[in-house]
Amino acid sequence: MKRDLINDALVAIKNAEAAGKQSLVVRPTSNLLKEVLKIMQKEGYIGEFEYIDDHRGGKFLIKLSHRLNNCGVIKPRFPLKKTEYERWEQRYLPAANFGILIVSTSSGLMTHYESKKNGLGGRLIAYIY
Repeated sequence: MKRDLINDALVAIKNAEAAGKQSLVVRPTSNLLKEVLKIMQKEGYIGEFEYIDDHRGGKFLIKLSHRLNNCGVIKPRFPLKKTEYERWEQRYLPAANFGILIVSTSSGLMTHYESKKNGLGGRLIAYIY
C-alpha cells in the first residue's frame, strides 16, 4: 500500500525520465502533490500536466521535459527558519544556485528562493535539481 504520495510520484517521475519516456501517469493524487507539480512545471522540470478524474482517487497525466537530474522528498519534514537556508541548500542541493527546495510556508507551497525573498520559514517538503 502506498503511504507517501509525493515520494511515490517523484520516484515515478525520476524513473520515467531515466527511461526516456515522454509522459507518465501518477495515481492516486492529492492537493499537495498538485501544488508540487505546479512548482516543478513553473521551474521547467516537467511539462504540462492534467488531472483526470477516474472516480478512484484520480490521476495525473504528466508530460516530461527531460531536464530533471534528481528529485526526492525530505523526510522528516524538517522545520526551516528564515536564517537557515544556506545549511539546507548545502545538504540537499549539489551546487549554489542549482536546483530548488520546496518549502511549505504559511503562505502556501513555494521554492526556497521565493520564501527567502519573502522572509518566511516553514517545513521542507522536497528537493529538485
